[in-house]
Amino acid sequence: MTHRVTVLGSTGSIGKSTLDVVSRHSGQYQVFALTASTNVEQMLQQVLEHQPVYAVMVDENAANKLKSRLPAEVNTEVLCGTDALSMVAEHDSVDMVMAAIVGAAGLLPSLAAANAGKRVLLANKESLVMAGPLFMQAIREGGAELLPIDSEHNAIFQAMPADYNGSFDDHGIRRILLTASGGPFRTSDMDTLRSVTPAQAVAHPNWSMGQKISVDSATLMNKGLELIEACFLFNCVPDQVQVVVHPESVIHSMVQYKDGSVLAQLGQPDMRTPIAYGMAWPNRIDAGVAELDVFDIAQLNFEAPDEQRFPALNLAREAFLAGGTMPAVLNAANEIAVTAFLSEQIAFLDIPRLVAEVMSNHRPEDITSLDAVLVADQWARDRAAELVGQYCSHSTLSKSE
Repeated sequence: MTHRVTVLGSTGSIGKSTLDVVSRHSGQYQVFALTASTNVEQMLQQVLEHQPVYAVMVDENAANKLKSRLPAEVNTEVLCGTDALSMVAEHDSVDMVMAAIVGAAGLLPSLAAANAGKRVLLANKESLVMAGPLFMQAIREGGAELLPIDSEHNAIFQAMPADYNGSFDDHGIRRILLTASGGPFRTSDMDTLRSVTPAQAVAHPNWSMGQKISVDSATLMNKGLELIEACFLFNCVPDQVQVVVHPESVIHSMVQYKDGSVLAQLGQPDMRTPIAYGMAWPNRIDAGVAELDVFDIAQLNFEAPDEQRFPALNLAREAFLAGGTMPAVLNAANEIAVTAFLSEQIAFLDIPRLVAEVMSNHRPEDITSLDAVLVADQWARDRAAELVGQYCSHSTLSKSE
């Protein structure tokens, strides 16, 4: 049987890894649709190789460029706009959807896939961070299968009982141990953190990731977002999730049981492993990943995260406990702050400070509809953008004094 796959965010690192796995098993998987924002060059190569039914470019100019460059013999239909993302995610011909669009832009097509009852391979953690209750409801009511693709949540999923029903007590689970590499500044002092450059922040020591996720890893906001994601995925609260810094990134996460057992999933730091697991579940297929040689590991280290130097982790915990629209506000403010940092408008340490300030000005509301999420998201973006301007002005004044 051939499974037809839509890859949302095909030109990003997760998208490219997904297509690598597809290519290794072309008899089992067929690309139905590919989507990207503006990367015409990469999309062109992917279309020529995989011959999807649809190629979606969010940007209209990019879509027109792609159309003009496709050979006449290629039958792929090029679409543009955000509505087209949802269309190729919920299409009747699609069996599974890799949700790999980074940030809030991935929410609507991911929801569309859930509502349509697809196997949702969720690499877009923002869908759960922003609208966890709505997303999980859509999974249940749509009859969809939700397979987490973040390496940590995929590891937890593998270490959980196969019949896990959402209750820690029913299965004798004490806690989830959510691992974190610690990022490139794990041992840096505050003076060093004050002068971190974008180039330094995107140089992750273990994983090959996009710029935004790399910065989130450097601030530990990525781990905060993953904590929220874990709470929704596994029906738990932050006190049941312990973040463990594990610099080697060999153990991808663990589940601790009441009988004293700790089950862990180990592997190379390569996203093709969780991608292949999600695609083939409950079976396993070759992911093209080098085998883990336990004799080469030498040693495994673990330490508690320093939340004084990296306050983003606690901000995420507070956002989940506040509930309602607060996690969406946390995510939106962080996206604006990271973009500002990458464009050298604000400093590295300004990222969590700006997020905290936006959160302090927000009164969370219950999520009764998607509109409530989108309104809170836009409010947070507007407020964060205002603060970026203020931080920039203050920085300029400081330099001139």
